[in-house]
Formats: sequence, C-alpha cells, structure tokens
Amino acid sequence: MQPFAYQAPTSIGEALTLLADPHRDARPFAGGTDLLVQMRRGLYAPEMLVDVKRIPELSSIVFDPIGGLTIGAAVTCAQLCDHPDVCRHYPGLVDAASLIGGAAIQRRATLGGNLCNAAPSGDSIPALIVLSAMATIVGPQGMRTVPVAAFCTAPGKTVLCPGELLIALHLPSPTPHSGACYLRFTPRGEMDIAVAGAGAWLALDADGMTIVDARIALSAVAPTPLFVEAAGKVLVGHAPTAEAFAAAAAIAQEAARPISDVRGTAAQRRHLVGVLTRRALHGALQRAQGM
Repeated sequence: MQPFAYQAPTSIGEALTLLADPHRDARPFAGGTDLLVQMRRGLYAPEMLVDVKRIPELSSIVFDPIGGLTIGAAVTCAQLCDHPDVCRHYPGLVDAASLIGGAAIQRRATLGGNLCNAAPSGDSIPALIVLSAMATIVGPQGMRTVPVAAFCTAPGKTVLCPGELLIALHLPSPTPHSGACYLRFTPRGEMDIAVAGAGAWLALDADGMTIVDARIALSAVAPTPLFVEAAGKVLVGHAPTAEAFAAAAAIAQEAARPISDVRGTAAQRRHLVGVLTRRALHGALQRAQGM
C-alpha cells in the first residue's frame, strides 16, 4: 500500500473542498472495509483519504412517519440493525444490513459505502431498491438525487462524478399493508459474499386479498444489482399465491445474467434466483400481513 494523506472534515463543505483538490487524487472514506482491502491489493492508490464519519449529517438516522427514513451515508450496519425505528418499519433493510460481514465488520461498514462499492453482490443494494430508496449526492454542481436502482452502472462503478459525495439515502414511509424481505445464499455461514440474493417488497389492498404493488431486485447475478421491474408488475392485481410468486420468480430468472466463478456456476445462480425470489416474496407477504 502506498503512503497517503488523511483528512477528517467536520462539514460537507469542507469535505467537498478536499475532494475537489486538483493537485491530489482524493477518495471519500467511511468504514474502509472495502476500500482499504482494495488499496492493499493495489486496485486503488489515492493520495488522500477524506474520512467523512465526523460529519454529523452523514452519521444520523432520522425517521418521520410521514416523510420516511433518512440514513446518513456513514451510518454503520450495526447502527441500522440496532435502531428501533429501522427495525420496526424497515425490517427488509435489516435483513440485508445484518448479513454484511461479522460483528466487527458491521461496526465499521457503512450503508453508503456498501452502495458506493457497487459490487454486484452488495447485499444492501437490492433491499434499498425494493424499498424505493433515493440517493442524495452533493458536489461542485450542487445537490442531486438518484434512484438507488440507477446508482450502480458497472462492477465497482457508480453515477458519482469527480468531486461528488453521497451524503444520504432516503426511503419513503412504509405503505399500509406492505412488507419487504431480503435473502441470499452462501454455501457456508462463514462466507460473506452472496452466490445469489433476492429482495422483494409488496403491498396488499385493505382486505389483504390482492397485490396492489410489488418490486423485486437481485444481487450477484448481473454486472450490477438488478431491479427486475417486470417481475413486480406481473404480480399486481393478483392474489398473493404460490402460483403468482412462481410466475414472478420465472421472470426474475429470465432477467438474470449470471456468470460462473469460484463461488458458483451460472446454472446454479439462475436456479437460486427462482428459489430466493419465491422465498423473499413469501417473507414480504408475512410482513405485509403483520405476521
């Protein structure tokens, strides 16, 4: 690992100034659980790390029953899993955050960092996608928002432009009679990287008999976490039955673009997409029904 400078700003403006320095290649730094490993491997050699954990706005969790949930980009997975409002209203997000590494990693790894790492297998990203999360970005040109479904553009690549910083993620207030669930498959508990994963969210009508909206997203089966819009749409207007879930899972399987690697074959991943999508939908249904 090459030597680098370290700065820990306490405001967004100060961080943006450091990131915009034309004389130094600077990168934002939060938990570092991905970035430091990549630097040791020689994948990145920034001249300066800008630690954003001391910026109050990036380390806060704010929930409003009407406005929804705002999560600072430097909030750790452990903070999310311990927050009563997140656990009560967004258990599908807790499903994902609780899978990112072990206890020690979860106290360092951040939700924003998991998103910005843009790994196809990133567990938090499908959960954020199905919960309709929006990313708030600031940079030299001001502030903008981007759907998390469009944030990752390729393995390790995002919509962030030079000098920009992800500052928060916003999730809308939970829809009545709705629920979300995220599941992944690994061959053993000690493995941190998903072979395949599936997130599902659905909303029922007041009688609980018909699906009025649904979203499905996948991990580790395409170059980016994959929002399968058609799989959610096919459920709308139907009863939440095993047959309906199987139809949605089949569409998700068709949309997947898995590869074979040391963790699993393309055929195995495609099969897992079907299994995990059906199970995630059943989990989302139970939560929508208040079970």
